[in-house]
Amino acid sequence: MHCMDLKKVYSLLMEEYGPQGWWPLTPDGQTKTEHHSGRPRHDLHRFEIILGAILTQNTAWTNVEKALEQLYKSKLVDHNRILRTKHEKLAPLIRSAGYYNQKAERLRIIAEFVRENPISSLMKKGTEELRQMFLSVKGIGPETADSIVLYAFGKPTFVIDAYTKRIFSRMGVCSKDVDYHELQKLFMQQFRPDVKKYQEYHALIVEHAKQHCRAKPVCEGCPTYSVCKRKM
Repeated sequence: MHCMDLKKVYSLLMEEYGPQGWWPLTPDGQTKTEHHSGRPRHDLHRFEIILGAILTQNTAWTNVEKALEQLYKSKLVDHNRILRTKHEKLAPLIRSAGYYNQKAERLRIIAEFVRENPISSLMKKGTEELRQMFLSVKGIGPETADSIVLYAFGKPTFVIDAYTKRIFSRMGVCSKDVDYHELQKLFMQQFRPDVKKYQEYHALIVEHAKQHCRAKPVCEGCPTYSVCKRKM
């Protein structure tokens, strides 16, 4: 991999887009998520992030927001209630997130995991132990596990998603099919463990992928054009 100054890219993205305030959370007593909502304030928020990280697999966040709203309306952002709810009722509520039958099964699996491992006990785990615990859950891969560990539990691990691979392969940092942990290691070598910065950088990458580094890139006005190898 090419060793680029990833701190420089972070500065360019932050200057262009500003703080993103991820993970979007639902204010107490409401059913719709909001951006710039800050860190999770209690275990309900942490469980909401866990659900959202699973629901967002292979779909846009706007679809996840609709599914979470339905779960809140049905009072199902609760692991015990999910476990008491039949699949036939749960699956249609999350239809907007796609693959809703499979994801309903995954929500029940994670609800069982949380029943056996209360969030209060998970909060006491170290980063790597917590990460491995979530990776052992069916349906949770590295990206989902890291999202949960970083956003729900505030532990320093960097999330690599398809947008990250797309953007940094175009910049010449890595190949399109770079290994997840290889690219993650590069980010974590250049930044000391910093939860807030890891959160912001990941969110800025997502925003940049929406605004400029799309499947068909919009290079005009791109804030990272000066450091991008694609133009050469």
